[in-house]
Amino acid sequence: MKRLTVLLILSCFINTLFAQHIDKKLQRDVYELIDSFHGNIGVYIKDLNTGKTVAINADTIFPTASMVKVPILIGIMDKINSGALLYHQQLQYKDSLLYEGVDILGSFKNDEKIELSKVMMLMLTMSDNTASLWLQSLAGGGKQINEVLDSLGFKDTRVNSRTAGREQNRNTYGWGQTTPREMASLFEKIYKGQVISKATSDKMLRLLNRSYFDIVSISQLPPYAAVFAKYGAVDETRNEAILVKGKKSNYVFCVCTKNNKDTSWENSNEAWGLTRKISALLWNYYEPKDTWKPAPDAAKFD
Repeated sequence: MKRLTVLLILSCFINTLFAQHIDKKLQRDVYELIDSFHGNIGVYIKDLNTGKTVAINADTIFPTASMVKVPILIGIMDKINSGALLYHQQLQYKDSLLYEGVDILGSFKNDEKIELSKVMMLMLTMSDNTASLWLQSLAGGGKQINEVLDSLGFKDTRVNSRTAGREQNRNTYGWGQTTPREMASLFEKIYKGQVISKATSDKMLRLLNRSYFDIVSISQLPPYAAVFAKYGAVDETRNEAILVKGKKSNYVFCVCTKNNKDTSWENSNEAWGLTRKISALLWNYYEPKDTWKPAPDAAKFD
């Protein structure tokens, strides 16, 4: 009886503590934005200064699309940290590596040389799929990357494609899977220098600070904000994970969607438009005294 009482008291304490860390006002504001979305959506937001969060379907599993390239990056960095690979080592491209599409690496000639560091840049900055699949292989494949993720405490973020035993997950989620909370937490761990080593985390941050795809969340942030981001998109899924360091603010958020009714690839896509609104809401919420706004003619660069 005493043990049950202790457990009940502990449970109440944990629930109260958890409730204290929810930003109720911001959560209401986000709910209002996403309420009419035509698809499934999950959002996780964390103020890294206060620890307060917003979590809406934050533990639901979503397809990563190209956000899977962050776990692949971690797998490659683990190999570099162990000495199995060198950051600047020369690699030799082969036609057999080609993943059909519009990738830069896929335009290389057979036997052309390229540094590992540049392949990593193509994967993250340009979201080059040929580069990404090559790096997945160099990292030891999905199984080894998933073991690294498991060691970091992530139970739902996984590489599925070309990974033995994960065929069913691949059929459901595609190349990779994650939750909004886990992907945002992965960015937070990197930001705090807690993935593999401080030096490794710092290098990953620099790589994540060079996104070519800046027409969604990043478009709603001033150019003087430090931004670390990775997006992912397939027809019925549009995702983005982004960590922002402003004048005074430090926050991370991840928006994941699936089963989207709007599968268009115009910039007016419903999920992209909604993600822009969330990004703008957060910047204005965390930096209320900042007067920057997107220029009226900024859309000509989208």
